[in-house]
Amino acid sequence: MKRKERTKVKYSKLVSISNDREDEYHDDQFTENSPVKIPVRSIVLATFLFLVGSVLLILAGLLIGGVFGDTPDASSAPLLLIGSITFIPGFYHVRLAYYAWKGYHGYSFSDIPSYDD
Repeated sequence: MKRKERTKVKYSKLVSISNDREDEYHDDQFTENSPVKIPVRSIVLATFLFLVGSVLLILAGLLIGGVFGDTPDASSAPLLLIGSITFIPGFYHVRLAYYAWKGYHGYSFSDIPSYDD
């Protein structure tokens, strides 16, 4: 005789209003019952992208402003482009992680892609 293994996942039974509407979606299908694992590696990567992008954007702004020389340098365009490419996704995911950590409504750690697999 086999014993049933108990899991920590809680299931909820879906109750249909009528039998002819079984093909429709119910709100209970999309409720999350199990705790979400925090994607630490993804948050570290997002923080790294955010910091690198911030430094590159600041350097590009200083080069455009002529702080390092008398005239604005043309080498600031690549810094501005690469800084923008790294800053935007880094800022977005750091913001998602912060809002999920603070518990704001509508934000969860499951919104952040996980690279821990």
